[in-house]
Amino acid sequence: MSQSTDSSSALRFSSCEGTYAFLTLRLFLGLRALFAGIEKWELGGEYSFSNYYVTMGRMADGIAGASFIPGWATKAFAYPLGYLLIALGVTILLGIKTRFSLFLMGLLYVALAVGLMAVQESEGVAWLGMHVILCVAALLLNRHNRFSLTSDRHD
Repeated sequence: MSQSTDSSSALRFSSCEGTYAFLTLRLFLGLRALFAGIEKWELGGEYSFSNYYVTMGRMADGIAGASFIPGWATKAFAYPLGYLLIALGVTILLGIKTRFSLFLMGLLYVALAVGLMAVQESEGVAWLGMHVILCVAALLLNRHNRFSLTSDRHD
């Protein structure tokens, strides 16, 4: 007795299940980015712009000092990072250009992972890899995006 499997049926589920799955991923990824961005402003229990630039400068100098990546490149990446995380977190939570926001978030996590690869921080790379996988899963489930401020055009 042989069973034939249709590869397109591997991820079939009801529209309601897909909507709940996508909403759960969207909430997690949006909140994760939002809080990761906000925590960049914290130093010694206080939040401020000066703390942000001290924290991000230290991060940039640490990566540049322990890798082949030049300091100007690490600073160019580090200084807008908190702003990008907050913006992407908000757009994903509210459902503003969700597909594009998820794609950008996935690329941001890949870029962060490259920096950690350069300093041989394997555990951090693995954590970021999981975030990339979650972004990919959310992109695959985007057709079930029912609760958003803007609608994505589906191909």
